[in-house]
This record gives sequence, C-alpha cells and structure tokens, in this order.
Amino acid sequence: MKYIAFIIMFITTGHFAFGQEEADRLISKGNEAYRAQQYEKAAQAYKAALEKDPNNVKASFNMGNALFKEKKFEEAAKVFEEAVKQTEEKKMQSQLYYNKGVSFTQQKKLEESIEAYKQSLRINPTDSLARENLQRALNEKKQQQQKQQEQKQNQKKEEKQPQPKQNKLNQQQVQQLLKALEEQEKKLQDKTMKKQQSNTQPEKDW
Repeated sequence: MKYIAFIIMFITTGHFAFGQEEADRLISKGNEAYRAQQYEKAAQAYKAALEKDPNNVKASFNMGNALFKEKKFEEAAKVFEEAVKQTEEKKMQSQLYYNKGVSFTQQKKLEESIEAYKQSLRINPTDSLARENLQRALNEKKQQQQKQQEQKQNQKKEEKQPQPKQNKLNQQQVQQLLKALEEQEKKLQDKTMKKQQSNTQPEKDW
C-alpha cells in the first residue's frame, strides 16, 4: 500500500503578512517534530499554524498526516476532506483524496475508501499506486459480498430443512393409553394375588 504523502514546506525569502509568516514558522516547527516521529507535537504545531492562517493547505495536509501517524484515522480523514476545499491545485487535491482513502482503509470503511480513491484518480488518472489501492479495496469488497451471499444461502438451506414433527396425542388416544395401562396394572395385581394365595396354603402333613 502506498505510504501517506508528506509535504515538507521550505520557507522562501520574501515579504509575508504576519499571520502567514507565523504560520510558516509553525509549519517548520511541526515538520521538525514530524521527522523526529513526535507526531502529537507535530499535529499541535500544524493546528497552531492553521489558527494563524486558516486556509493554509500545507498545514492541513501535514496535520492530517500527523494524525494518521497517531492512528487517529477518523480525524485524519476529516482534515484531508477540509483541506481539499483550501486549494485548487489538482495535484494537491489528488494527494489529499488519496490520503483520505488510506485513512478510510485503515478504518475498514471500504465504500468510503473506494470513493476517495476514485476521486483521486479522476483528478490524476496516471497515479498507478492509487489505482492499485482502489483495486485492492474493490477485491476486498467483492470477497465480503461473496461471504455474505454464502451466509444467506446457508441460512435459507437451514430454514428449508424439514423440522421433525412432534407426535401429539389427541384426547381419544390419551384415554386409550390410560385404559391399556389400567388393564396391565389389573392383570399384574391379579397375578400377584394368586401367587400370594398359593404361598399361604398349609404344607401337606405326611
């Protein structure tokens, strides 16, 4: 899978408005923290830069990357989405949509990731890595659909299997059964009484 893109902003000479100059300084600070793998600190610096310059797409881009590195994928996706609105540069938009797709992939949100990769490719159709990630997501979606279909079919088969009938006795059958039991019990009692009578007869006196 393609690694999430990261923009290093170099400060160029020139005159800037105070807010933009301060934002650039904070972005540089964030970049240093990012290189040192201090992603939380980097995200805070980029956030501070956006407070100085709310439409600074590079600050948004890098903030999304830092959040991604912190495994805050949902927050990262939202930042990338907002950053798209901050620029008209097509290459940047394509990268933002791609990073958004990667963030959704990490959340197992296939539908959202597929749409984000498609948006990236609509802007930059030559991005082979975005196309590969899209294909992986589509394949995974297909596998999930096949698995769900198999589960539904198995469930239908189980429902169609005939259930064993429970033998229920009606009132007449119950009475017949009771009568048969009574007759058996009476015969057993008669047999027992006859045996007892034969045992009580006196022995023959020789």
